[in-house]
Amino acid sequence: MKLLKLFCIPIIFMFIACSPTSKHNSSHSGNDNFTPVPMLHANGITIEHNSSNDSRISIINPWKKDANLCSFTLSDSNESTPSNTITRPLKRVIVYSTVHANIIKELGHLSAVKGVCDPQYFTIPEIIEGVNNGSIVNVGSSASPNIERIIALSPDAIIVSPYQDSQFKDIEKLGITVVQCADYMETSPLGRAEWIKLFGELFGEQEKADNIYNNVLTEYNQLKQLAAQSQHKTKALSENIINGTWYVPGGDSYMAQLFADAGSTYAWSDVHTTGSIPLDMAQVLEKSHDADVWLIKSLESSFSYTKLKAQNALNSEFKAFKQKNIYFCDTERTTLYQDFPFHPELLLKEYIAIFNPQLLPDYNTQYYKPLLDE
Repeated sequence: MKLLKLFCIPIIFMFIACSPTSKHNSSHSGNDNFTPVPMLHANGITIEHNSSNDSRISIINPWKKDANLCSFTLSDSNESTPSNTITRPLKRVIVYSTVHANIIKELGHLSAVKGVCDPQYFTIPEIIEGVNNGSIVNVGSSASPNIERIIALSPDAIIVSPYQDSQFKDIEKLGITVVQCADYMETSPLGRAEWIKLFGELFGEQEKADNIYNNVLTEYNQLKQLAAQSQHKTKALSENIINGTWYVPGGDSYMAQLFADAGSTYAWSDVHTTGSIPLDMAQVLEKSHDADVWLIKSLESSFSYTKLKAQNALNSEFKAFKQKNIYFCDTERTTLYQDFPFHPELLLKEYIAIFNPQLLPDYNTQYYKPLLDE
């Protein structure tokens, strides 16, 4: 009851709720004559502008047909605005993911980040320093954030990475906008990267965001054309068995698209799902024992062929293991997770250099390194 009373404090109503809506029931500002902004690759978001320079944002629910995760309007005006309208640029935000914080940094607005969830997973030096010195507040875990700390921060919005059936009711009761960035559900790398346009809208950096995306698009397509020149199609395998289950990217995922664009073949390209596919060792061996290259990501920096075999003796049955053609990414010491969602050209270049090194003879990989023996 004490917490419910807090919800009634007048200052709370300065915030704007972003609640689920039907797909065609977006919020409105004073001028309803909105025109859609063309999206080249992204399917999960719509952006519309009107003559007053307002922006209407709708984030589509990827798990429920004809529904939105949230909708809201952004306005440059500091004057009294209609319900469900936020004044931009956002100046006080809480961020759940280092991926989204990194985009805010690239747009020049990292100082707007006043709080984070799960700070142990953030790799941005300024965020780590801010949490340590108290200038950025740790609001707890994303699964159970500290409501009192959120109230004390008075954020303009909270930027989250939703999952299917995730709930933000406790936060929405406060009247705070929850921007549900489901960018990871896009089926193409360029589609996910195009969500930078959302952050351009949030922080009043539309032109800068467009320029960044156009540069990504140009370099990605140039690299894709380079990979297409190779006559050899490397067969790729990714990830590793953990606790008896091996999760491989679905055939419609942006990771599978990256493999294809880098000039490789992939055993599960015909499994039409955007999510991960849970498999056992026998299933992976059956379809991908002859993979030329094996890519593994892990927080465990001391990974090796010896340790891989000790984890499961059948790992040594893969062609890539026998030919010492496994590449390892230490996700704790590299910025892979921070970089590639909005800069897929960086990971594409990495994969091309691994799958067909003759195409990029002078490139030194920055995320993946050849796995070493102990």
